[in-house]
Amino acid sequence: MNEIKNLSEFASKRFGQNFLKNDAIIKRIIQAIPNDSLRVAEIGPGLGDLTKELITAHNVTAFEVDKRLCEHLATTFSEPLRHGTLTLACGDVLEHWGEGTLLDEDYHLVANLPYYIATNIILKALKDERCQSVLVMVQKEVAEKFSATSGEKAFSSLSVLTQRVGYGELLFDVGAENFVPPPKVTSSILLIRKNRSEDDPEFEAFLKVAFKQPRKKLSKNLATHYPKDKIEALFLEQNIKPNIRPHEAETSMYHHLYTELNKDNIDGREKNNPEQQYKQYNA
Repeated sequence: MNEIKNLSEFASKRFGQNFLKNDAIIKRIIQAIPNDSLRVAEIGPGLGDLTKELITAHNVTAFEVDKRLCEHLATTFSEPLRHGTLTLACGDVLEHWGEGTLLDEDYHLVANLPYYIATNIILKALKDERCQSVLVMVQKEVAEKFSATSGEKAFSSLSVLTQRVGYGELLFDVGAENFVPPPKVTSSILLIRKNRSEDDPEFEAFLKVAFKQPRKKLSKNLATHYPKDKIEALFLEQNIKPNIRPHEAETSMYHHLYTELNKDNIDGREKNNPEQQYKQYNA
């Protein structure tokens, strides 16, 4: 593979680039990919170290936003590109994604995601009916939020959304010393196995309300948007502890609360615009 010298200088701060340079970790990532014949969509192939291993077992479509890296990848992988085992898509992956699916066939998503877009990318993958699994390297705190279970401090709206479509697991951590240049945070490998896809902005808006202030009581958060008497009656009916915090509630409880609280507009107030709430949720 063609080498680019001075990786620290080459890495773009604009795109949040940190190049993984540890072959043992790359092998562990490869081993975590579901063992089937589905295409792999790789976001942010960078210098192609992971791509080189992916194409030995899968057909790959790689999405790279950095023009310099696209040129490097086109040269380095000229043979796989010619034979069709690799497809290279240059530009912003979100523009390729659009409003529908990223690919027109079932696929597994694999990515070393820049921290500034990680949450948005994962949420889009959870909604994409063609995406069957998500295997990504992200900031550890982000991985914990997507993979946490009820009762854990990291349990969040992202945990609920993950459990709504499948199961999330933090596989292992990756220290900063494994990257060039080294990031200022610890990274983790997150695997989400999907059994369905969901795109429900209103439910996401509800979760934003429920987790608005995680340390406060769940009922207090909900009362900023729903009638207090309705919440109290519902908690009593469902035998929900009045002092329960957002991270202590089960995913099934959130589904039930959402359904019951949105049956009708009892207090006469107009519901907040779900699309506006969705934008706030992803801000």
